[in-house]
Amino acid sequence: VTVFEALHAPGGVLMYGIPEFRLPKEIVRQEIEELKELGVEIVVNAVIGKTFTIDELLTEEGFDAVFIGTGAGLPHFMDIPGENLNGVYSANEFLTRVNLMKAYKFPEAGTPVHAGKRVAVVGAGNVAMDAARTALRLGAENVYIVYRRSEEEMPARAEEIEHAKEEGVEFRLLTNPVRIIGDEQGWVKGLECIRMELGEPDESGRRKPVPIANSNFVLDVDTVIMAIGQGPNPLIQQTTPGLAVNKRGNITTDEIGRTSKEGVFAGGDIVTGAATVIQAMGAGKKAAAAIHEYVQNKRKGARNSQ
Repeated sequence: VTVFEALHAPGGVLMYGIPEFRLPKEIVRQEIEELKELGVEIVVNAVIGKTFTIDELLTEEGFDAVFIGTGAGLPHFMDIPGENLNGVYSANEFLTRVNLMKAYKFPEAGTPVHAGKRVAVVGAGNVAMDAARTALRLGAENVYIVYRRSEEEMPARAEEIEHAKEEGVEFRLLTNPVRIIGDEQGWVKGLECIRMELGEPDESGRRKPVPIANSNFVLDVDTVIMAIGQGPNPLIQQTTPGLAVNKRGNITTDEIGRTSKEGVFAGGDIVTGAATVIQAMGAGKKAAAAIHEYVQNKRKGARNSQ
């Protein structure tokens, strides 16, 4: 079994997406070491779709089967004015810099991170809470969660919200950003928002936020972190002919992880959209059993044909 990892350290979102205070990296490293002891080979700095395609792995590199577990790492933005200003991050970039590139140790480590003194985190999922609490630990004086619905509709787990409140994160609810304001040097200096009220439920069952006319105001911030969800990176799908995806770009599979392509299996966020680590682990275990059976049958077939 060989694991191909795009980044320079294995562990995926466990290493770069979840802050140290929630999941100590030493625990993840121990798990990875145990995999290596079992005989798993880990190849880092290997971007599948660039370094090798899925088809090349199956033909030229001699693999019998491939499991795709690339997650949902492509951040969403709001497409509002000012998103290209200095001091605007996706939560992915912010957490990756801090976790995996040791930006919190700058200048000892070579990756700077501008955490800012007044930080707005847009969104209210678990990733938003992680980004907000990380910003506090990097020295921010005021951290705001900016969310267009009420607390009842927040997608984050109740304990994550509670921890953020305990640590001093301020919640600006029923508030939606309309533009990011910059200074003459191109740095963030404010976030213009509009107040919202809840209308009728939408297709998700949550009450739809409706803007209140002439209620705009400016939140005085120097950093904006977008944490409004993420989708699948399309690189593998674009470089793998015959791999079926849904309209969101997620790979479609059956209940044991088989894709539309012979010998190719998938699981986790690349199939379900952004979900939990435990669900991805479950998908991996199901697919592993299916791959084992597939490879055994393939070898049996090859022996019989001889």
